[in-house]
Amino acid sequence: MSQIVHRFLKNESGATAIEYGLIAGIMATVLIAIFATLNTDITAAFAKVGTAMKGS
Repeated sequence: MSQIVHRFLKNESGATAIEYGLIAGIMATVLIAIFATLNTDITAAFAKVGTAMKGS
């Protein structure tokens, strides 16, 4: 029984999965913040392109 508990405490595979999950969550949060900040600039750029295409 002692060996089972010892192996369980040494197992780090779950910690790695949690770390990757945290990194993905942080990246998603940063990307959402960037897109929210640049929303008006992106909308204006697409509107400008759309207007230019209608004029051609």
